[in-house]
Amino acid sequence: MTVLKVIEVLSSSNTSWEDATQKGVSKAAKSVKNIRSAYVQEHSVSVEDGKVSEYRVNLKITFELE
Repeated sequence: MTVLKVIEVLSSSNTSWEDATQKGVSKAAKSVKNIRSAYVQEHSVSVEDGKVSEYRVNLKITFELE
């Protein structure tokens, strides 16, 4: 029987939402084994002087428990 667990990870990037997603998954993979998927639950940005300064994502990362 396979048992999966979901954790929530917040990540950011100065480049893009895709980069923020990749950074979040890569960082989680350093301490979490058997990652199966990542669901981008929410996107947001920080704005400074009328320009986007930071892209943020809220990820739901699913992994298999050993």
